[in-house]
Amino acid sequence: MGCDRNCGLITGAVIGAVLAVFGGILMPVGDLLIEKTIKREVVLEEGTIAFKNWVKTGTTVYRQFWIFDVQNPEEVAKNSSKIKVKQRGPYTYRVRYLAKENITQDPKDSTVSFVQPNGAIFEPSLSVGTENDNFTVLNLAVAAAPHIYTNSFVQGVLNSLIKKSKSSMFQTRSLKELLWGYKDPFLSLVPYPISTTVGVFYPYNNTVDGVYKVFNGKDNISKVAIIDTYKGKRNLSYWESYCDMINGTDAASFPPFVEKSRTLRFFSSDICRSIYAVFESEVNLKGIPVYRFVLPANAFASPLQNPDNHCFCTEKVISNNCTSYGVLDIGKCKEGKPVYISLPHFLHASPDVSEPIEGLNPNEDEHRTYLDVEPITGFTLQFAKRLQVNILVKPARKIEALKNLKRPYIVPILWLNETGTIGDEKAEMFRNQVTGKIKLLGLVEMVLLGVGVVMFVAFMISYCACRSKNGK
Repeated sequence: MGCDRNCGLITGAVIGAVLAVFGGILMPVGDLLIEKTIKREVVLEEGTIAFKNWVKTGTTVYRQFWIFDVQNPEEVAKNSSKIKVKQRGPYTYRVRYLAKENITQDPKDSTVSFVQPNGAIFEPSLSVGTENDNFTVLNLAVAAAPHIYTNSFVQGVLNSLIKKSKSSMFQTRSLKELLWGYKDPFLSLVPYPISTTVGVFYPYNNTVDGVYKVFNGKDNISKVAIIDTYKGKRNLSYWESYCDMINGTDAASFPPFVEKSRTLRFFSSDICRSIYAVFESEVNLKGIPVYRFVLPANAFASPLQNPDNHCFCTEKVISNNCTSYGVLDIGKCKEGKPVYISLPHFLHASPDVSEPIEGLNPNEDEHRTYLDVEPITGFTLQFAKRLQVNILVKPARKIEALKNLKRPYIVPILWLNETGTIGDEKAEMFRNQVTGKIKLLGLVEMVLLGVGVVMFVAFMISYCACRSKNGK
């Protein structure tokens, strides 16, 4: 009887040990299975989860605009006063709703090329007004004229055309005109062939961005979605050859198994460069654990603080000998136009940049850019891209509309907030197909290990107690 009981206890202990060992073995095996599955599903080829969501995003993406309405245009033009602005918005458009086109796989170098069609649909219910709302803003053509044409004689000719068209330093334009383009009366009088349509985002609708060529990850998963080459309408040869500004992904996804220590690099054709984000915190997004990466202040730092930005200091006067920070000159890829980008309300900019402008209220929470990335797959499940478009206007003695200016201004025109969040249905699918299975496998591993250890310890204690009793 005692022998049978001892045998039973020993058997139980053995079973417990086996379960514990099996649980321990299952953990690395399970991790390998997860890794293999993820590596298969994030490859950009037909049939994978990544490819389906990459071709056409399942997330509704909105681009909100706030326009800086100038309150004292005559005072500025006559006396070179501080520019008083009042933010008006949001005006919301739905964007990125069109599927990628001309998708071509190249098995030789494991890349896939494509173009991204552009389109914007106005969303009245998410806007404070209509596309016909009017704003007083800087005259884009007049401000750019002396910057592009520096010759005094040419400026004199342009001045006569500006006067004849009754154009001035500031103008009144509707939202639709300002964003998507209008026929400029001054440029329409120029006697040689030039584009006479002006707009902050002109041309946009019915155009395409690209051709992009990205790695599909088939031969090296650590390069999946990373841009190999980009050939767009914008002149990016300067940035490619001198600044090495085309690297990273398009921010929709990153190579899988993202660690907090990783710097996420991504390219945006809107700003003609790649930029980066660093880890800030862990966030729970609709039951999915994600890592929040944010655009650091150093991304817009002066070249003295961040050598990567040396390409964006193109002159010594406006930049105070390249010591100013918070704005980047991207005119080289905007056909020479004096376009500067910054964070909204000149967030993280040096005081000299915002000093000539009144009415700005930079706020970290409202004006920063962030990405919420699911760390196992590398998919971006929520993001907010926030940028401000500014135009440089300088004194010009030969142009009457600008001759009274006593200093240059970097004038804010608008700022945008492009956002997207994974929908409830997609989030549930993601939990079921990815995070749910991983959690379940991890739970099974821990249960087997835990039960095995408990059984082994319990049966061994009982066995020792029984032996002790029999010995007495």
